[in-house]
Amino acid sequence: MDANVAGNNYDKYATTNPIEQRMMRGFFDALDEMLGDLTPSTVVEVGAGEGRVTERLVDRFPDATVIGLDLVDDELAGDWAELGLPMFFGDATRLPFTDRSIDLVVGLEVLEHVPGPESALREIARVCRGAAVLSVPREPIWRAGNMARGRYLGDLGNTPGHVNHWSSRAFRQFVGAEFDVQASRRPLPWTMVRATPRQPA
Repeated sequence: MDANVAGNNYDKYATTNPIEQRMMRGFFDALDEMLGDLTPSTVVEVGAGEGRVTERLVDRFPDATVIGLDLVDDELAGDWAELGLPMFFGDATRLPFTDRSIDLVVGLEVLEHVPGPESALREIARVCRGAAVLSVPREPIWRAGNMARGRYLGDLGNTPGHVNHWSSRAFRQFVGAEFDVQASRRPLPWTMVRATPRQPA
């Protein structure tokens, strides 16, 4: 698989680094706030990676059908099998769901990896009938943090596979092209938004 598309293999959700653990607590606190009062019957996580967030979604919404989706990868398939989660291979730019069929679409740390992210955003909007919760790294803070930890110095802190970069404002504007943005949070060093799809004209 092309690393520039799939991204890196660092599982930040399972980090043992105390600074990164603190950052992840802030990330999950923001996610819990975004999920707030939602009671979806169907949930899809696009770009599910190792399945850590999908697992949390299953726990949070025990009565919902929760599906994780990511690109074809044998290592991920092994992770998913260990977790026993309902995970599938698929492409964010061609989601295998009918229009307005998913109550909640979650896309955390995925759009920065997708060439032509507008296509993925349109697909998320197409299948979403309730809410979407999306997040990306916040530039240039993300790069500065990587460099402070001595990572990816030759690429000025850019994580392998990150082909798109947004500031918080730019990401809200990007999502706003297809959605009505309801809320935005900035757990360091990310931007996270909750949005609802616009009704077709």
